Amino acid sequence: MNDSVAIVPYSENHKDAFRSLNEEWITKYFQIEEMDRIALHNPKEFILDKGGYIAVALLCDVPVGVCALIPCKYEGYDFELSKMGVSPKAQGNGIGKLLGQHIIEKAKQLGAKKIFLESNRKLAPALSLYKKLGFTEMTKVASPYSRSDIQMELQLDQSELI
Repeated sequence: MNDSVAIVPYSENHKDAFRSLNEEWITKYFQIEEMDRIALHNPKEFILDKGGYIAVALLCDVPVGVCALIPCKYEGYDFELSKMGVSPKAQGNGIGKLLGQHIIEKAKQLGAKKIFLESNRKLAPALSLYKKLGFTEMTKVASPYSRSDIQMELQLDQSELI
C-alpha cells in the first residue's frame, strides 16, 4: 500500500482535511481544546506563517494523514511535532511512520537540532511510533493541553531514520 502513498506539503485545498483528520482522533479519545481550535482552523496563520510546515499523506490523491512542524517556544527546542493524524481507514499501513520520517527530515532541512512532542499514554500505537522514530521521554514542560501526560524529544544531529 505504501507505494501509492505520497507525502506532499500542505496547501489551502488541504485545510478541511487537516482539521477533520485531527478532530477525528482528538474527539475519539479526548475533547477539542482551545489550542486545537486555533491551530486546526487557522493552519496558515498559526503554523505556516510562523515558519512551520505541514505534511499531508495522500493515498490515491485523497488526504489520509497529516502532521505539522510548529516553531517551538520552549527553550532548547526548535520545533514541535504536532497535529499528527491518520484516518482510521488508512491506519496500519505505515502512513504515520512515513509522515514522521518526512517531518523529521524537514526539521533537519530547516536547521533544527532538537524537536519535541506531546502525547497521551493511552495512545499506545502513537507512542510506539515515536519511540521507533528515535524520540525519548523527557521531563515535563508547561503544556497548553490538559490531555498531555507525556512529552518526548528527539536530538536531530544524532538521529538516524529507521
